[in-house]
Amino acid sequence: MFYSKQLNKYKNIKHCFFSRKNGFSKGIYQGLNCGRGSKDLKVNVLKNLYYVSQKLLVKKNKLILMNQTHSNKVIEINKNNYKKKINSDAIITKVNGLALGVLTADCVPIIIYDYRNKVIGCIHAGWKGAISGIIRNTVNKIKQLNSNCKIFASIGPCIGKKSYEVDLDFYKKFIYKSKKYKKYFSQKNKSKKLFNLRKFVADKLLELNVKIDHINRDTFTEKTNFFSYRRSCKMKQNDYGRCLSVIHLI
Repeated sequence: MFYSKQLNKYKNIKHCFFSRKNGFSKGIYQGLNCGRGSKDLKVNVLKNLYYVSQKLLVKKNKLILMNQTHSNKVIEINKNNYKKKINSDAIITKVNGLALGVLTADCVPIIIYDYRNKVIGCIHAGWKGAISGIIRNTVNKIKQLNSNCKIFASIGPCIGKKSYEVDLDFYKKFIYKSKKYKKYFSQKNKSKKLFNLRKFVADKLLELNVKIDHINRDTFTEKTNFFSYRRSCKMKQNDYGRCLSVIHLI
């Protein structure tokens, strides 16, 4: 379990970037796989989610997860919709007693808190969501609730630059959007580059005047700590587990 030093200072929230350690899943999902969309045994995933809810002192039916699709869609969770299926890649709420979670396995989990107005949120920022505006959309959604806000974000464990090898087509997608995105890539060889997803996401937050800190861990290299989609692909496994990051408004 990993924590933001800054978010720990606020008394009316609890949060955690859960690793894969502990939990009830077996085999390639060994540990705390919280991915309801994985092929893991549903009973084990439910046990894992219950473990998370107990750790954060939240009722299990008030731990809200998303059906994530690498979109730029943000939904505000309220007392009327929290029991429904949530199709989005970011959620925010100002409802006490709710906890919001984001599932990742190399993508960036971001926990966000407007400490002036007591609004929490979480963001699933893979490269597709990040380049299409998921971060800006989330911050704007918080500002719509109250423009006089003070937002802090903690950027969780994700794939590190040295592990994120991409081809030239991937690189061109970013450069087509903006030439200034060149700075997030370095050359590995003639046909491959390395992409710094963490810095790309961090800069998007900083551009929006959001203060940040980092849980600077590489999900690809730290096999005992994290699930990794890319590592599972390299090992030719037919599926992968997902780690959960959660923030709870008390």
